[in-house]
Amino acid sequence: MSIFRNRREFLALTGAAAGGIALTACGGPGTTDGTAGGGEPRRGGRFRALFTGGGEQETIDPHSESLAIDMARTKALFDRLVELDATMAPVPRLAAKWESNADATVWRFTLREALFHDGKPLAPEDVLFTFARILDPKATTHFAQGLLSVIDLKKSRAVGGNVVEVALKRPTAEFPALLGTLGTAVVSSRYTDPARPAGTGAFRLKTFQAGRSFVAERFDDHWDGGAYVDELHVLAADADARGNALRAGEAEFGYEMTPTFARTVQADRSVRVLAAKGSTAHAIVMKCDQEPFDDPDVTLAFKLLADREKLVQVVLAGQGVVGNDMFGKGYQYYPEDVPQRTRDVEEARALLKKAGVLNRTLSLYTSSVANGFVEAATLFAEQAADAGLRVKVTTGSSETYFKDQLTKGAMGSHRSGAMTIPNYLNDRLLSTSAFNASAWRRKDFDAAFATARSTTDEAERTRLYGQLQRTVHDEGGLLVWGHPDWLNAVSSRVRGMDAAPPNTLHSARFDKVWLA
Repeated sequence: MSIFRNRREFLALTGAAAGGIALTACGGPGTTDGTAGGGEPRRGGRFRALFTGGGEQETIDPHSESLAIDMARTKALFDRLVELDATMAPVPRLAAKWESNADATVWRFTLREALFHDGKPLAPEDVLFTFARILDPKATTHFAQGLLSVIDLKKSRAVGGNVVEVALKRPTAEFPALLGTLGTAVVSSRYTDPARPAGTGAFRLKTFQAGRSFVAERFDDHWDGGAYVDELHVLAADADARGNALRAGEAEFGYEMTPTFARTVQADRSVRVLAAKGSTAHAIVMKCDQEPFDDPDVTLAFKLLADREKLVQVVLAGQGVVGNDMFGKGYQYYPEDVPQRTRDVEEARALLKKAGVLNRTLSLYTSSVANGFVEAATLFAEQAADAGLRVKVTTGSSETYFKDQLTKGAMGSHRSGAMTIPNYLNDRLLSTSAFNASAWRRKDFDAAFATARSTTDEAERTRLYGQLQRTVHDEGGLLVWGHPDWLNAVSSRVRGMDAAPPNTLHSARFDKVWLA
């Protein structure tokens, strides 16, 4: 991975060492208010955003994006038909509106008037070309290929000059939300070279060097009014470099800052922390296809052993909320009426004794790949010991952890960023899910999910997804102990940016920011 190793290297690339824009610290202390300071938006200036780098694996191909730094760059250059709001509900972007037939097998999207960077207007043919490109079987890196495989390209068509009709292979009531996920941006039908992007985004590419830098300029003809800043720089830097650059006035945005950083800058007038409350999920997964976790009483016992409040206070430094063994707290389709599970060591011990599991040693596989994984695993092992269990924590390679965890250990560390609840269930809890870390495979659950996904009545669909979540809560192998706050940080000069969950419309969105 190629990232800035020291401050001199960072300054050299950003130009700050050679008379770049001077950033004067101003404003109040660290806060979650991205609009502090008020005033009218004004144009001008350069905005420098720092992300964890991915070296030569970085890309500006919007259909192959997989890293946060990729997503920030493609969001600047391209638009999606649909985006997701903070509750994971779909909201219009290039599609001004949409409607479906009665069984949700045909969807019509009305396109807004928008221009590509080459001056050509957006047309239904561009959308159909985009779907064909994503679904190209030769393109093994296109992230949304699986999700959008429900599209029947042969039956999809343009209707007039601004409507695209998308036919589906099966009823899919959540299809608009699928179009707001990773790897779904609309490209021009003239797009043939990822190094020469043809998008409708608020910024137009100037230069890109994988693992190093990205510079884009404002596209004045953007359909949503264009950006305020003249230039956007998206740069790779490690966590320490991001924090140091922000505090020194050498950057305007730092992605995914640590709870420690958030705590240390509380009284710093040069930086504001944007904390999207409880926006991700941290869990310990138990493999339901292995003893002893093939017994739901055992998985329940482990859930009862977790001191969730202590895990949040210690591992997340209080920057989060307790979890309730379901993904998507606060999102659309989350059943808020499920009682919060609390610690009950005696009940857990009774369940474990009944199952004959007491005094066994079980392996919990973890890694430093994500902040808090090792700390949470170690603390939970101590909590499990209160019931007479021995949990052995083993650590693996951060480079291959998420693949290795599928086969190593009876338990593992798990996390997920923001996504819709249906997408989470589809990707991680079906018998065919490639990332089913808890090895939860039940045909009745798969069938219930298929029914929920095809149900067009929203109230009934909500009820069905709630039932699925309750089943996971009661019987599944997910011990979701906490929902960390999503912590980003900005210079006190930045206006127009508020806290937002990852993978949503306002996350890492730089077309509406301006500099005081």
